[in-house]
Amino acid sequence: MTARLEATDLYRFFHAGDEETLALRGVSVGVDGGEVVAITGPSGSGKSTLLACLAGLDEPDGGMVRIDGEPLSRRPEHERAAVRARRIGMVFQATNLVGHLSVEDNVVLAQRLAGGSRDGGRRAALLEHCGLERRTHARPSQLSGGELARAGLAVALANAPAVLLADEPTGELDGTTAERILGLLRREADGGTAVLVVTHDPAVAAAADREFGLLDGRVAA
Repeated sequence: MTARLEATDLYRFFHAGDEETLALRGVSVGVDGGEVVAITGPSGSGKSTLLACLAGLDEPDGGMVRIDGEPLSRRPEHERAAVRARRIGMVFQATNLVGHLSVEDNVVLAQRLAGGSRDGGRRAALLEHCGLERRTHARPSQLSGGELARAGLAVALANAPAVLLADEPTGELDGTTAERILGLLRREADGGTAVLVVTHDPAVAAAADREFGLLDGRVAA
């Protein structure tokens, strides 16, 4: 497999008055297609900032992020958004679902935003893959916690992304549901997706192929 996600020497700092906070200090990470990589570390270590830079939601002050060799950093927001829609799937702690839309319509919306195929057969297969074939017409408020997690994953996978970024995907789930989500992430990796998971959960880190620890904005030794 070739490298799908590459981040090189990322720096990010924030100013508050005369105070400067270095959130990232020369962080480099790469994820190949076919593997799951876990990012761990205490609160305030830079995990969320790193994830935002990897997704193109934030611009690093130094360094570069590439998706399949294409630069994501140092580009206007509308260009980053286009790359993100086509090539990056994101699973957030806060749901990525639109509340007034059904599960299926949330997937349709993600496909439409990326300008991708809205083939009903592929969409049905994706929802079945995530165990939601009987909940396609349900709205987020009608879903259980586990169903919400799987629906968010279905939206993230709507456009067959090269890279899947997940922020604490098992954070508030029971053990059985968390194990199912991990199985879905592994299945995506086995299909060639580069999967990066930010987590506090030792079980998630143990299930990954590799683990990077962050401490004070640096990769821990």
